[in-house]
Amino acid sequence: MSAHAKEAVTRYPVHPLIRERWSPRAFADRPVAREMLGSLLEAARWAASCYNEQPWLFIVARKEDGPAFARVLSCLVPFNQEWAQKAPVLMLSLARTTFANNGKPNRHALHDVGAATAQLTFQATACGLSVHPMAGIDLDRIRAEYALPSDVEPVAGIAVGWLGDPETLPEKLREREKAPRERKSLDEIVLGGWGD
Repeated sequence: MSAHAKEAVTRYPVHPLIRERWSPRAFADRPVAREMLGSLLEAARWAASCYNEQPWLFIVARKEDGPAFARVLSCLVPFNQEWAQKAPVLMLSLARTTFANNGKPNRHALHDVGAATAQLTFQATACGLSVHPMAGIDLDRIRAEYALPSDVEPVAGIAVGWLGDPETLPEKLREREKAPRERKSLDEIVLGGWGD
């Protein structure tokens, strides 16, 4: 299956990177070059953030890193471990939830980490890679495993790699992988008098 086989059908024109981006679970057994991974992280670094706080942190492990990869993998819930173990790169995104200059709560930190992850994802799509963010992480294990300070919150797991064959997935995931992409309509998510 090619990445473009699941291209989004949109009501209005959008950039091809948005149409082509989706979150597969099947990854090819092919490493991601350090330089390419650097480009993804560089894209995340330049995301917009509240007061330019840049509250994101990323724990990154490539499969060839062995123990570091296993450590990140162990922080995913078992369902995600089952398929994510085949990805060549695993990440954990974290948010610093206080402002550096005054220690006050930054209620936009999670939003900003999401924005950085989106930029990482679109850079990956531009490079021919696929990204699958995951809510299914073990918050307590991440906090303990990485001795996170009290103002650093685990946000998501992230699998990165080259699109693989859905037939390599466990049976229960194959059909989900092949199913067409669906989204709510604009009328369901946009409020106000903008519409047609």
